[in-house]
Amino acid sequence: MEVSYKQLKAFIEVATSSTFAEAANNLHVTQPALSSAIKKLEQQVGGRLFNRDTRNVGLTPEGEVLFPNALRLVRDWDNTFNDIQNLFALKKGHLTICAMPSFAESHLPALLSTFHNQAPNINLRVIDIVMEQVINEVATGRCELGISFEPERTDGLIFESLFEDQFVLVVNDEHELAENEICHWQDCLAYPLVMMNRGSAVRQWTETKLASYGALNIVAETGQLATLGKLIKHGMGISIMPSICGDHMKTLGLIPIEVNSDPLIKQIGLIRNARKGLSVPAQTLWDLIVKRYTE
Repeated sequence: MEVSYKQLKAFIEVATSSTFAEAANNLHVTQPALSSAIKKLEQQVGGRLFNRDTRNVGLTPEGEVLFPNALRLVRDWDNTFNDIQNLFALKKGHLTICAMPSFAESHLPALLSTFHNQAPNINLRVIDIVMEQVINEVATGRCELGISFEPERTDGLIFESLFEDQFVLVVNDEHELAENEICHWQDCLAYPLVMMNRGSAVRQWTETKLASYGALNIVAETGQLATLGKLIKHGMGISIMPSICGDHMKTLGLIPIEVNSDPLIKQIGLIRNARKGLSVPAQTLWDLIVKRYTE
């Protein structure tokens, strides 16, 4: 059965009007065209839906059964396509993104504020998680876009670089190196180190770089950069971390120091699933972020 939206609208209009002429006028169609549409609908459902006389039109018992269902179908149809139009027009919707905590607390708030001004009715959900989880959330489709360091492997992902991050040494204000403006990798190896947990990309990058200059004395490790900062503050050791964490480390009273010989540099950028298109809100935010860092 191929009952159309227009037929249901015609049926509802006739059912709520006193005559076919009134219904036709409300629908802006001719009365013969409306009568033909109703006749075709009755043929499709298998019987009469209206009792007609020269003055009035009323629903048959079968028409009475169809009427509330027709109202529901038309309402659901209208709501469905209104929701889709609202999504395209950024008037309504949801967007889930994930970002490394270092980016989420430093760069992301200003970006999302700008996006919110453009699309105030898009509900945002921000998940701040470590790099490896960002990549997994995007790869599995739980987040439409993520912000992270460039993955070692980008199978099934699209990465767009925003800026580069040069890793820095971080010490507390009582450390011997605190007065230095620059240092070398060999300087770092002379002191106990606190590091990110094994398996993290940051740990792999920093450990590989330091190991090329000598033996490491790692005394503690943790899964969060914020905890790493607290360990440094309390004198457990020094650490190498992304410079994007520098402002947060300064709020803890710590001192980032540039490592200017053979610097460790990684790209930070946007990640999306290569096998899935972005929704209009996600594409809008993606374009906004890219524009912010490329202009």
